[in-house]
Amino acid sequence: MVGFWVVKLSGAPPAGESYPSPTSSTLENPTMNGKIMGVAPHLLVEDVKKSAEWYRDHVGFDFEQLWGEPPCFTMVKRDGIIIMLKSLPGKQGFVRPNHTIDEDACWDAYLWVTGVDALHEEFQAKGVKIKRELEVMPYGNKDFDIEDCNGYVLCFGEDWQGRQRSAL
Repeated sequence: MVGFWVVKLSGAPPAGESYPSPTSSTLENPTMNGKIMGVAPHLLVEDVKKSAEWYRDHVGFDFEQLWGEPPCFTMVKRDGIIIMLKSLPGKQGFVRPNHTIDEDACWDAYLWVTGVDALHEEFQAKGVKIKRELEVMPYGNKDFDIEDCNGYVLCFGEDWQGRQRSAL
């Protein structure tokens, strides 16, 4: 049997209420019980150890283990977010951040955060290269871009539009 999604929506919502988002519990999937819990960017780097140490020292990620000899894989973690770092021993020139292919492909990862101003301040104090300063964007997020030691661009963004609504 092929699975299908049922959305319980009919007519206009009651006064003072709105329809739920597609991620709410009103979505039913009668044939599947799986739930996606997160995603981890998998970035190719020249030197896993050096990269993991940069993420630890500059943006507050931690790592518990380096796999391989020489080290060729690790997972850096902060606040439940994981970024996978992988090198290809014996190969060079494979690191290719998105913006090196096309300037409109500006990010290699977008990280949803709270306290975007505090993170910006933290990263500046640690000497992180800020590629784009804090900015409220047309899509409703306040975000900024950094460049890591491999040239990858990470954007840190907060739902500013929702934050402003909840402050009213």
